[in-house]
Amino acid sequence: MFDIAIQASGITKWFGEGEAKTVAVSDASFEARYGEMLYLVGPSGSGKTTLLSIISGILKPDAGNVLVDGSNLWNMTPNQLADFRLNRMGFVFQDYHLFSRLTTVENIAIPLILKKVNWDLAIKTALGYLEVVGLKDKANLPPVKLSGGEQQRVAIARAMVSQPDILVLDEPTASLDGETGREIVQFVKSHTLNEKRCIIIVTHDNRILEFADAIMHMEDGKITGTQRTVNEK
Repeated sequence: MFDIAIQASGITKWFGEGEAKTVAVSDASFEARYGEMLYLVGPSGSGKTTLLSIISGILKPDAGNVLVDGSNLWNMTPNQLADFRLNRMGFVFQDYHLFSRLTTVENIAIPLILKKVNWDLAIKTALGYLEVVGLKDKANLPPVKLSGGEQQRVAIARAMVSQPDILVLDEPTASLDGETGREIVQFVKSHTLNEKRCIIIVTHDNRILEFADAIMHMEDGKITGTQRTVNEK
């Protein structure tokens, strides 16, 4: 039996009003489970990133509920939401969101600094994760000196460093060649997934579907089906 990490029910989100009103997500319901890598797939503009932002505590839905370990995410206060994102969630954004004025290792240490970890310990821990992603020799370089694949690895290390329960990646292979993209996803799964963690990936890259434990399809703001490839226990 898989424990449920996220349970979303009737999620709806629209933008604009009147004739300009556009429904981005419509009555979406699904479960994300600990111990699985869940893919959210569909064509561009189908509402994938909007839904991802809602279940991550970034964007409030206009209707519906998001339960994380049974607690309603959108009943939390702003401070509780901030704590949730800092302590429970790890994010890898499509454009990486690395700070150009910081070194590679300083970028990775940011979540620890925000959690008030001692600077020296935060840097030491970040160096360990930088070694895990194979970039320890790039520790003192700024992100601009790194390739796209290397920047992606730094973003993944930053998401991993605080050991979040739920790891979210938005189009992690969008700017990578096929081989590098497969290596990145395989790396994330082998180094972070266990029975107490859940990984959610938004993608339209068919080259990495082999690593999915579950695939959820979206089209026109609606979830059209979910396939699980792991055995139900």
